[in-house]
Amino acid sequence: MMRPALAAVAVMLLAACEPASSAQAAGKLAAPAGESIVLAPEATIPAHETPGPKTAIFSGGCFWGIEAVFSHVKGVTSAVSGYQGGSASTATYEQVSEGTTGHAESVRVTYDPAVVRYDQLLRIFFSVGADPTQYNRQGPDSGTQYRSALVPLSPEQDKVARAYLLQLGESHLWKGAIVTRVEPNRGFYPAESYHQDFMALNPSHPYIAYWDAPKVAGVKQLFPQLWKAEFTRK
Repeated sequence: MMRPALAAVAVMLLAACEPASSAQAAGKLAAPAGESIVLAPEATIPAHETPGPKTAIFSGGCFWGIEAVFSHVKGVTSAVSGYQGGSASTATYEQVSEGTTGHAESVRVTYDPAVVRYDQLLRIFFSVGADPTQYNRQGPDSGTQYRSALVPLSPEQDKVARAYLLQLGESHLWKGAIVTRVEPNRGFYPAESYHQDFMALNPSHPYIAYWDAPKVAGVKQLFPQLWKAEFTRK
């Protein structure tokens, strides 16, 4: 019988972010099926935030990839995988994975607005991190826990987020309607330790190699001025 810690890891590898097929894991497909890198437009309403560290929450499917994306952005000092949208009592991987707790897998990003603005983080998020037209899913993962959502933590973030979602709809860069929503802050609960810095610790994991490595490569390709090679650890 597996020890509890090993059993938890085994379950996580099977279901947290669904593993790619054997063909995908072997690298026979060059890019994630059903996902693409799209250069989202520059925000027409930029963020004007006061000096000092700021925090924002992004929900965009499996948190491994979103954490990795923001961990390679200049000005980001912390990217923590976790859960938002439900109560503290159900903020565990096993319960959230059932899709009935109201939580979404999310990443809490702490950043320096003097280096990277909130609207620039939004642009990166929608360019390489999350498809704003996928409802209650992202890539291979489906369920309400994989919905895309923005959780502003200040009036300025709220204003910029809502304006940017309208701008994305008017851009017609995606074929479908924009379904990403702004959600109220109901609390953020860090995920279990084995989810943190997952890509940095598991770069050859099949899911990471197939679904998330292209997202990180997209940051480097599309936003070289904001790219940093080192991974910002939790």
